[in-house]
Amino acid sequence: MSLSIVHSRALLGLQAQPVLVEVHLANGLPSLSLVGLADTEVKEARERVRSAIANSGLDFPANKRITVNLAPADLPKDSGRFDLPIALGILAAAGLLDAQQLDRFEFAGELSLGGQLRPVRGALAMALASRQGPSRALVLPAACAAEAACVPGARVYGPSTLLEVVQQLQPGGPPDGLLWQPVSAAPSAAAASGPDMADVKGQAAARRALEVAAAGGHSLLLIGPPGSGKSMLAQRLAGLLPEMDTELALESAALASLGGRFMPERWAQRPTCAPHHSASAVALVGGGSPPRPGEISLAHGGVLFLDELPEFPRAALEALREPLESGSIRVVRAARQAEFPARFQLVAAMNPCPCGYLGSPQRACRCSPEQVLRYQSKISGPLLDRIDLQVEVAALPPQELVQAPPGEASAPIALRVAAARERSLARQGCLNEALAGQRIDIHCTLDDPVAQFLTSAAARLAWSGRSIHRCLKVARTIADLTASPQIEVAHVAEAVQYRRGLKSC
Repeated sequence: MSLSIVHSRALLGLQAQPVLVEVHLANGLPSLSLVGLADTEVKEARERVRSAIANSGLDFPANKRITVNLAPADLPKDSGRFDLPIALGILAAAGLLDAQQLDRFEFAGELSLGGQLRPVRGALAMALASRQGPSRALVLPAACAAEAACVPGARVYGPSTLLEVVQQLQPGGPPDGLLWQPVSAAPSAAAASGPDMADVKGQAAARRALEVAAAGGHSLLLIGPPGSGKSMLAQRLAGLLPEMDTELALESAALASLGGRFMPERWAQRPTCAPHHSASAVALVGGGSPPRPGEISLAHGGVLFLDELPEFPRAALEALREPLESGSIRVVRAARQAEFPARFQLVAAMNPCPCGYLGSPQRACRCSPEQVLRYQSKISGPLLDRIDLQVEVAALPPQELVQAPPGEASAPIALRVAAARERSLARQGCLNEALAGQRIDIHCTLDDPVAQFLTSAAARLAWSGRSIHRCLKVARTIADLTASPQIEVAHVAEAVQYRRGLKSC
């Protein structure tokens, strides 16, 4: 046989598109040509494949003109994931492999010069995509096969070398599964062992805001002097959230796989991403060539913590506006585009002024009014308008900090959060933060006294329409925490307190 076809997949965002690796051997000047919109990393496979085949003790058809086509030709291909299918295609075209056996699998893997299989990104995304097409088992390097096995019903094999793959696929070789060991199924969710709310002393208002944010999926801004506990509080939000269901866990794990951060022991646990304040807009929302997920997508289903919020580049902060509303990000470039989910909970922390002590009873602020205004104006009004809860975190006096008893642990708070989430899901099928349009009018109805109170507060604080809607959704969450079917004045009053904004000089 001088022509062979091997099945593989190329990553385009979170999608793993099917690719046919077609290999043709012909007489002529010995060469190895690779076509099909291949990136530089793919074209370098020629040398890796040649050396891997030779060092595995196999015969490379060095006296043939070898043409490798990656179809479809208009789909960009990148990375070394095509090393293994190209090597198998060459061997199959030379008659060393069984074509019928080869057609039963999809292959991906990078080859070392010695023939070992190295892991590739996006193994879990490949397994998710393979469920929608013909039933073929996945053959991936052993180091990343466990990711793909997290997909329910996926058949995954994880050989370690090219020679192991060839021995299975040779004509008259052993039946499926005798040489390759199937990778175990999806792991069970491990118990979370993150930081506990019991470590937080005092800060009753901030703790309450954190509970409300967890119950409704709301974004949160913590404002206070250095050392008041803002980062400590933010790091404990993920521990208040319930475990992810299977579909959300698969989405989150697939994104982590694309970013090279997948860890089996963190399966079904809410991620917390905390990028440094020097991160660019591309690092936050995603981009590059090929497009890669940013921090907001890697935090999908979990928490994105932005510490020292005003220190982030303005372009990076403004890029958060659309994802906060839509829950997804579409990265568009001239050559290609990709869409990534980005339903995250934003938790941000900042000082009230450059020195950090504006309004502090313990230390005097050294900043001029112009410095304070310039510092606070780094956060634009439209972005601030999209943050549901804006809470001041005051520094505790030393005696209170030392003598205060431990706070309430995360476990009972998580139970209240789970109950409130169940009420909102049973009522409307989504968390309160995701309500939009007419659904806000349907599920956040107000009696006349409550409506008058909200109208008066909105007029006095000069709120936008978005601010009113977000206040309504927060009030709905507070009502769910108290198991109240209706939004009362007390619920709206508490929600109003969470949108008082930044202090000025």
